[in-house]
Formats: sequence, C-alpha cells, structure tokens
Amino acid sequence: MKTVEIYTDGACSGNPGPGGWGAILRYNGAEKCLSGGEAMTTNNRMELTAVIQALLALKESCAVELYSDSKYVIDALEKGWAWGWRKKGWVKSDKKPALNPDLWATLLDLTRQHEMRYHWVKGHADNEFNNRCDKMAVEEREKFA
Repeated sequence: MKTVEIYTDGACSGNPGPGGWGAILRYNGAEKCLSGGEAMTTNNRMELTAVIQALLALKESCAVELYSDSKYVIDALEKGWAWGWRKKGWVKSDKKPALNPDLWATLLDLTRQHEMRYHWVKGHADNEFNNRCDKMAVEEREKFA
C-alpha cells in the first residue's frame, strides 16, 4: 500500500465570509497542490473541504499521513468524535447539533477507504508544507474578498 502525506489548511475572513483552502499531497518525491475557495463560508468548512478534496484526489486506497493545524478536524477524527456525531444523528455529547454534517459525512466515508493516521501541527509555525497550504488558502480566499 502506498503511503501518502497530505497537508491541509483553510482560511476565512469574517467567519462566515470569503474562504479558501489548500492541500499538498506528497508521494515518493512527487507533489500535487490543490486549492479552491468559496464566497461565503466558515474557516471550519474550509478546513474540512481541504481534507475532502485531498482524499478525493487519491486514485486508490493508501496509507495516509494527514497533517493539519485544525484541532477541529484532527481531534474529531482521531478521537472518534465525528463517528459519534454521525451515530447520534449529528448531535454532540452536549446535545447541541454538530456543525457541518454534510462535510463530515463525506469525510467519514472517504476515510474508510484508506488507512488514516492523524497529525496536528502548529499553524503559522515552522512546518513548511502547512505554511504553503496556508498561503494557497489565503490566495484563494482573496479571490472572493
């Protein structure tokens, strides 16, 4: 099974407001960069979209090392919270509705196709690939500003 590193980031101005996302896929010395944006969205939706689009770009099941500076994404996946939200009809343990159930449903389905490992990285710090994703996300966001 191929091992692919995926780095993702999202950006939003206003939250909600114009937003963008960026992703870098790395395999065997090769890189693929993806990015996009929306006119009216939230930061969390852009964080989720970046991961979804990166996973959609994979043509076969892979061992995926996912790197993100989003605790929302990493914790919900790694700690199983999002699976619990789905099981309870998109209701969190505090009885409040889980946000972004449409994106979470898609993401959970995609993660089932791969062997996933999750890594939180500090944003705007010393991770070259996270910083590049951030730059792409901001550039996409600016197209809608």
